[in-house]
Amino acid sequence: MPPPPPGGAGIPPALQKQLNALDCSTKASRAAAGQKAAATKPSDPVVACKDDGTQKYVLGPIGVEGTDVKDAKAVFDSQQGQGWIVQMDFTSEGGKKFADVTGKLATKAQPQNQFAIVLDGAVVSDPRVSERLNGGNATISGGFTQKSAEDLGNMLSYGALPLSFKIDDETTVTAALGGEQLHAGLIAGAIGLALVVLYLVAYYRGLSLVALASLCVSAILTYAIMTLLGPAIGFALNLPAVCGAIVAIGITADSFIVYFERIRDEIREGRTLRPAVERGWPRARRTILVSDFVSFLAAAVLFIVTVGKVKGFAFTLGLTTVLDVVVVFFFTKPLMTLLARRKFFADGHSWSGLDPKRLGARPPLRRRRGSAPTQTKEA
Repeated sequence: MPPPPPGGAGIPPALQKQLNALDCSTKASRAAAGQKAAATKPSDPVVACKDDGTQKYVLGPIGVEGTDVKDAKAVFDSQQGQGWIVQMDFTSEGGKKFADVTGKLATKAQPQNQFAIVLDGAVVSDPRVSERLNGGNATISGGFTQKSAEDLGNMLSYGALPLSFKIDDETTVTAALGGEQLHAGLIAGAIGLALVVLYLVAYYRGLSLVALASLCVSAILTYAIMTLLGPAIGFALNLPAVCGAIVAIGITADSFIVYFERIRDEIREGRTLRPAVERGWPRARRTILVSDFVSFLAAAVLFIVTVGKVKGFAFTLGLTTVLDVVVVFFFTKPLMTLLARRKFFADGHSWSGLDPKRLGARPPLRRRRGSAPTQTKEA
């Protein structure tokens, strides 16, 4: 650390004594000195340390308050080759104060021509002044890196703002309570899945086997991808993620229901199962894609704009939505095509869920071959 300025250089004896006693060697001593300097009246001179402890200062009265700085930012000067600099803009009143201070400092010799930028009682920068700076703006240059220039700009812009925080709500969750919530979420998911299964069996009968097989395939793919991607993206199965999985059960089941209802509509029109499966697919496919796109878009936006555990909900919802499309296209549709060739489904067994009589199908209209309309003649 450079030695303090010798006595007799315009420093009052009382300040010189404080300067000699000032300890800037440790972080704790600098913090204590900063607190003492910050408590001094703005109009009184004070001794202070540089924030890194390499220099001691005797500072005069405050000439420009931090609130007089309108904006400060780091800029790379490529025109004059100064490298990274800090540009400051002052308020109208602050610009006048800064012009007066720099006008006085410019007439003095080194080091009296320097002004100190102070934050929390510590000097973060001590630029030299060579001329009066008018116009409400100024530039600080001299060996800045990008980080140091940005740090100084942020200190000038925000360091003096009187910020305060008020805690409106605070909740402490123990590990045991978190485990209980996750356990309750898993139970809720199991209950929801059971209700979906009961509805499918009661309403779709044999078709419910197709839906359950598709749900199992979707669950296996979801678990495998979560296991592989979880460590890479920091994903953990928490309560929001479980909620996303519960919502995904309904989304996935809805895709199967859309396809089944399209097939049943075709059977109601009097078609047999095999053409009904093929004719119902294009219409169901469009509906499924539009519905899943909306769900995925909502999950993607939620994942981008949120932080913390909500990302787990968004990730689970988005992943299961994408897998829903994969399962319906590459498993459910081919499986239905194969089952349409089986007698149990093709003949419309009463437990197949495709019984034409139960669906109220119209009998097919057939035209006799080789017949012609009869003609009658009046006598």
